[in-house]
Amino acid sequence: MSFQHPMLLVVGVLVAVAVAVGYWWLQRQRSRALAAAGLATNKDGIRRHLPPVLFLAALTLLLLSIARPQADLPVARAAGTVILAFDVSNSMAADDVAPSRLAAAQQAAIEFAEAQPDSVSIGVVAFDQGALTTQQPSDDHTATVAAIKRLQINGGTSIGQAILASLTVIAGKPAQLPEEGQPAADLGYWGNATIVLLSDGEDTGGPDAVAAAQLAATAGVHIETVGVGTVEGATVKIDGFQVATSLDEELLTEVAQTTTGSYHRAENIEALHDIYSALDLRLTTQVKPVELTGAAAVIAVLLLTIGGILMTTWFGRIL
Repeated sequence: MSFQHPMLLVVGVLVAVAVAVGYWWLQRQRSRALAAAGLATNKDGIRRHLPPVLFLAALTLLLLSIARPQADLPVARAAGTVILAFDVSNSMAADDVAPSRLAAAQQAAIEFAEAQPDSVSIGVVAFDQGALTTQQPSDDHTATVAAIKRLQINGGTSIGQAILASLTVIAGKPAQLPEEGQPAADLGYWGNATIVLLSDGEDTGGPDAVAAAQLAATAGVHIETVGVGTVEGATVKIDGFQVATSLDEELLTEVAQTTTGSYHRAENIEALHDIYSALDLRLTTQVKPVELTGAAAVIAVLLLTIGGILMTTWFGRIL
């Protein structure tokens, strides 16, 4: 434990000691006076001394709190890297989630990014047939929000490409599926990284999404999948044609479970907000100086209250 104002600590200790000595001297004088008068002193020492001792302890804590005590304690906090992988394919223009699947996902993601501490680095990946990193992981969440706002609808969907692109950003080296019969490249172990994949699940192109998820699992990366849309679906206009599109949950669930992550359904903007609030981000502990002034003051008030109650109950007075 340390104190921000150590000189005030010295003053507080001296005052507390002086009060304790003063109380001892007064009690000694009282006992002598009663003995000189031929009166018996109160033998119930605990009842007689407990309330004043509580008052003295409270005074000591209050004086110590003036010196602003602090201690180095382990503090839990969200930490690590989060990659927000957005499906920007044509089907994400569907309005079964208002105002559209992509717009709803963007709105909720922006609020999520703004709520994170600077201990969480957030990156953004946009994917259709391919995948593009639009924001490297950073604790500059203003830049992250700007990257999310720039996302636009285009093309088909490749969930496998989204996962591989996200792994490339996390590991800092190309993530590729191995050729048949060949071992996977060693990406290292990234146990503090999470990919949040937002898609309607309609995968229209390779590489294999589950194989990519297995590569992520080997690297210690969790994938949380968010299904944006409704099972009933909607229609979108693509190249002049009306195309039906609906939420495909089976693939998104398998991808998440492969990495011990979770699948979440988001059929409206409120559900998206709830999902982001419940995301299982990695928690770490960091030893940080924590000020104990408030705790000391609360304990002091509690001791004063208990001492006052005992004094009035036992003696019908305070002091």
